Amino acid sequence: MNRRLGKTNIKILVAVFVAIAIAVVAIVRLDTTGKKGSGLGKEFIYDVKDLAKIDPNLILYEETGAIGTGFKVARGIAVGFDGHVYVAGDKSIRVVFGSHWLPDDIKLADMPMCLTVTGDGKIYVGFKDHVEIYDGQGKRLATWQSLGDDAVLTSIAVSKNDVFVADAGNRIVVHYDTAGKLINRIGARDKDKNIPGFVVPSPYFDLAVARDGLLRVTNPGNHRIEAYTFEGDLEFSWGQFSAGVKGFCGCCNPVNFAILQDESFVTCEKGLVRIKIYDPAGVFVGAVAGPEQLVQEGTSRICETAAECQTGSFDVAVDTRGRIFVLDTIKNVVRIFTRIKEE
Repeated sequence: MNRRLGKTNIKILVAVFVAIAIAVVAIVRLDTTGKKGSGLGKEFIYDVKDLAKIDPNLILYEETGAIGTGFKVARGIAVGFDGHVYVAGDKSIRVVFGSHWLPDDIKLADMPMCLTVTGDGKIYVGFKDHVEIYDGQGKRLATWQSLGDDAVLTSIAVSKNDVFVADAGNRIVVHYDTAGKLINRIGARDKDKNIPGFVVPSPYFDLAVARDGLLRVTNPGNHRIEAYTFEGDLEFSWGQFSAGVKGFCGCCNPVNFAILQDESFVTCEKGLVRIKIYDPAGVFVGAVAGPEQLVQEGTSRICETAAECQTGSFDVAVDTRGRIFVLDTIKNVVRIFTRIKEE
């Protein structure tokens, strides 16, 4: 009897060791970068050549200028109340005055992920796990507490005494006061409050405070923009999944957005790179530019690999004149779009 049990135990141990060996091989072979592709044949590649073409009658803007950032990696863009354009990348912030960069960069200790500029000229900078505040001369005024190793900060918005930070790593919006004191967290899944929770498959997660006093946040995995009170109640949402021009396609869009003076939304999509306009209620109005204008070489497919799907994750900002500033993260330039005048 004991011998039989011994043989059985040996068999079990052998099976366990074999399973572990297979798992180790699978992990070693796992492509975490996406560079090897999906492994599917060409017949499974989603050809969107036709979808890359936007009806010219729907394009409401024209490109009227471009300014090279000089960065190897550009991460975020903001327009200050003074009209200056601020761009973050390569461990610094550069400021455009008119069509020229100011001579002195604001030097940073690490790579910035996002930024915003307040009416009094303070620059809030999001790094991977924490926020820092600078004045217009580049002096650091404050460093806030880290949100932990899993944090990936991707967007900041300031409204009077409230500061909102989008944490893509933890899939949550963190609400502070201007002194860096935590007030609450917004967007956690809550069935009782009918909050689905944020689906953030990649590090693109944007937010802004609209003139109606509600916080707007992208829920990219659900292909929509959601409106929250500062207390964290979900008021409404808009957006739908569709490869057509009126919807948001791919795994996770929109990746970024900005709000114009008339409260319309400017949205950016990655993969099939499109910049579009929606009215305050989320109804499609038209396009700023599509793949043919933005990334001509990328119009044949949405993407084959995870790495390729990161291509074209442009950021966007607007000024009081209605101009749209697109941070082209492929060419590392700021592209300026102006509304086409109706004849």
